[in-house]
Order: sequence, then C-alpha cells, then structure tokens
Amino acid sequence: MDNTPAQTTDNAPRSLRHLSVYLATLVKGRLWLKVLIGMGLGLVVGTLLGPSVGLVEPETGTLIGNWLAFPGQLFLATIQMIVIPLVIASVVRGLAASDNLEQLRKMGIRVTLFFVITTAIAATIGLWVGGLVNPGDLMTGLDAIPQTLIGLLPGNPLDAMVEGQMLQVVIFSIIIGVALVSMSGDKAKPMLDLLDSLQQICMTVVRWAMHLAPYAVFGLMAQLTTTLGFRAMIGMASYVATVLFGLAVLMVFYLVILKLLAGVRPLQFLKDTRDVLLLAFSTSSSAAVMPLSIRTAEDKLGVRPSVSQFVTP
Repeated sequence: MDNTPAQTTDNAPRSLRHLSVYLATLVKGRLWLKVLIGMGLGLVVGTLLGPSVGLVEPETGTLIGNWLAFPGQLFLATIQMIVIPLVIASVVRGLAASDNLEQLRKMGIRVTLFFVITTAIAATIGLWVGGLVNPGDLMTGLDAIPQTLIGLLPGNPLDAMVEGQMLQVVIFSIIIGVALVSMSGDKAKPMLDLLDSLQQICMTVVRWAMHLAPYAVFGLMAQLTTTLGFRAMIGMASYVATVLFGLAVLMVFYLVILKLLAGVRPLQFLKDTRDVLLLAFSTSSSAAVMPLSIRTAEDKLGVRPSVSQFVTP
C-alpha cells in the first residue's frame, strides 16, 4: 500500500501561483487608477441626475441610475458567485502543499494562534474606532461562547455555502484538506486534480469580471448618488472615514509586528506588496488577488511555497 502523503505527488499545487501573471498585468494597466476615475465620474454623474441638482425628473434619474448600476451589480454577483468555490479549492490545495503532517501540525498551531490573536486585536480596534462615532451596545454574554464555537462547524456544508457563511466554509475546507494530506498520494490525487481544474475555472471567471471593475464602480456610485443626493453622500463620508482610520491603525499594528518579530522594514514591505495592495483595492476582493498574493510572498518576501500556499488561502 502506498502511504506516500498526498502532497509529495507530481501534482503539487503550484498552479495557483502561476495564475498571478494575468493579475500582474492588471496592476501594470493601472486598474486602481481606472477605478478611482470611475468613482469620481460616477459621483459627478449621480449628482447631476440626483435631487441635489435636479437636471432631470426624480423618476427619470432613478431609472437612469438603475441602468448605470447594471455593470456593477453584474460584477458583484459574479464575484460572490465564484468566491466560495475559489476559497474551497485554494484552502484545500494550500493544505496539500505542506511537506508532511508533522510540519502541517506545527505550522497549523502557529498560524491558528497568530490569526486568533490578531483577529482579537483587529476586533478591538474596530470596536474602539466605531465607539468614537457611535458606541452602541457592546454587551456580549459569555455563556454563548461554547455554542458560538460549535456553530463554527457547518452541520450542513451546502447550507453554509448557500448562505455565504465564509468562516464555516473555510473550516470545512481545512478539514477536507487535512484529510487529503493524511491519505496516500494515489488516492488523494483525483480530488487534487479536480480542485486544480476548479481553481482554473474560478480564476477564468475572475478574469472576465476584472474587465467590469471600473464600469462597476462608476455605475454603483452614480446610482447611489442619484438616489441619495450629494448632501447625503457627504454624510456617509463619515462612515467611510471611520473605516479607513480603523484600517490605518490595523496596518500600523501589522507593520510593527513585521519589524519586531521578522525584522522587515515597513517601507520595504509596502514597496514589495504594492501590486497586491493596489489590486485588492481595485477589486475589493482578497480572494480574487490570491494568486498574486502567493506569488508576491514567494518571490519578493522569500516565503517557502509550502508556507505561502497554506497560509495565504
């Protein structure tokens, strides 16, 4: 009986990294700048059609805004449709990239502790920043924690996928990935081949969706401004500013961790990850830029493939 771990077969999950070539061309094509231009133009067009200026009748403005938003709604629907199968395939194949079960166990423990701690800190920052604007009711009963933890396991994975419960989907994928790593290579290879094809399909669909990104932002911004008016948009800017401030604080925290624990200079790290940051901003999807994230981690940050392909998904 062949007891060779699944990850030592010739079907090593390297394909996802090579899918980053197309994503890199989007950065060179300045997709982020096109998105910003689309956002600005959408704001101007929406203001002209909306109640603030009143260039057209309110009913006509709403109708035009709805049609302008069609590319944006198509873009969002496409990304939402493909993100779950992409995450499942990426997480499972990322786990299969591990060299052996012992390494997977050690790395899994470290990664889990890191994510738990940083997520707790991120949540604290979010609550603190949100409290500066609107404290709300932050009371949470401790007696609900056990039920919450059990609820992370998807009793029905299909329901979790349909409802978009991403954390449950990730946990389900991790369980499948660990099971594949524990199997012999010849038995795990068919599933890994299937997941490889699924990744290719997902990234092809993502490639189609990327062409819509600037038009999507333009149309959605135009519709929103047409409906609410420019003055209401100014009011919403306080929410946007709150989110950006919270993200800036979290970014500083991560850069401090990099400097203290890894000895990486913050400015150098930002320079090395510039393409990923710009593309993630352009698409509003970390899953869509996952191949470029893996490539950047390996080529520019010197991360081993077995680590990058496990941790990044």
